[in-house]
Parts: sequence; C-alpha cells; structure tokens
Amino acid sequence: MNENLVTIKTAIVAGCTALGAFLGWKGVMLIAWVAVMALDYLTGTLAACKAGAWSSESAREGLWHKGGMIAVVIVAALADWIMVIVAAYIPIGIQWPGIILPLVLAWYIITELGSILENAVKMGANVPTWLVKLLKASANIVESAGDHAITDDEANNAMSGNK
Repeated sequence: MNENLVTIKTAIVAGCTALGAFLGWKGVMLIAWVAVMALDYLTGTLAACKAGAWSSESAREGLWHKGGMIAVVIVAALADWIMVIVAAYIPIGIQWPGIILPLVLAWYIITELGSILENAVKMGANVPTWLVKLLKASANIVESAGDHAITDDEANNAMSGNK
C-alpha cells in the first residue's frame, strides 16, 4: 500500500511540475484561480442548499459573476501581452514586467478564498480568525501593489493622452 501511495504522490508532483514548466508560473496561477472559482461555486451551492435557499436564479447570478471575472482576466492578460510587445519592439523607453495579469489573478484568488471561507462558515465549519485576517492582509498587499504600479499622475496622463 505504501508503494502505491508513493507512486501516486510521485505522479502528482511530476504532473504539477510538467504543467508548471509548460505553462509557467502565470499559467499555474490561472489554474489555481479556476480551481478556487469552481470551489467557491460548489461551496456557495452547498451553503445555499443547507440553508434551504438554493434557487436557479441565484445560481445563474453566480455564473454571471464568474463570467465577468473571466472577462476581466482576459483583459488583464491581453493588456500585459500588448505592453510586453510594445516595450520589446517599439523604442518608447519602457520595460514592462508583465504585472497586470499576476496582480489580477492574485486579487481574484484571494477574494475567492475569502468567499470559500464565508461559505464554509454558512455550512457550519469553524474558521480560524487568523486565517480570515491573513487573507484580508494579503488582499490589502495585492491592492497596494496594484495601486503603486502606476502613480495617479501617470494614470491621469494616460487617460487624457498627455505625456
């Protein structure tokens, strides 16, 4: 039995390593985001069922919400991709580290984890208060990183077309 367990663990680690090598760390973040989105939807459904409040209308609203999140992630990925190309091939004097997508994914992952905890509480689970505080602190750190990625003057100039 121990040999089977070691084989399974080895296969999982090898699969994750191959996936990470193929997709890179941003791809791994994307997979993590999809996983927490699915878990949030599942735990939300279970919490609603437990409360006797499940409805197809609420389920559809949840799916619309997830669809909106997918659109935001696509926009972030495209914005990063375009800026990487512009910075590499057009001599405008900037370097682009490709930070939009990772920040958006990190923000969504943390938000979804918080929602999963809320659903777990509704299902009757005890959640350590330090875990909730840790997620809130993580969300604040990501939010701050996004805010500091561009100054207000740069954002205003970009929106108005000024240099």
